[in-house]
Amino acid sequence: MADASFPKVFHLLKQAEFDRVFATRAYAADDHLIIHGCANELPISRLGLSVSKKSGNSPQRNYWKRSIREAFRLNREQMPRGIDIVVRPQKGAKADSLAIQQSLPVLVQKLAKRLKLPSRPTEESA
Repeated sequence: MADASFPKVFHLLKQAEFDRVFATRAYAADDHLIIHGCANELPISRLGLSVSKKSGNSPQRNYWKRSIREAFRLNREQMPRGIDIVVRPQKGAKADSLAIQQSLPVLVQKLAKRLKLPSRPTEESA
């Protein structure tokens, strides 16, 4: 495994970045997560989180955010590059770290296919 850290360069931080992702209207969903995405013209993929109060109280929301960040961090090397994603919990879903770790990479691959991005990073771009 290369680098397991999660520096700010991998985060979506500005409202304009979130707006650009949502404006693309490309998404993938399952029983646990909904992810929205768009191409970003960068050699990396970036993550944004949208966990509303409808997802539960503060500890539950923080658990969602930690679990999603961890799933992204652990699977970053297997995910396509050059995509910005915003992840939010599916309505009524319970936060389950293992389910999130299994769900996120599959949904990102589906989204990359919809956006016509390469599904896996190539060796020469690594």
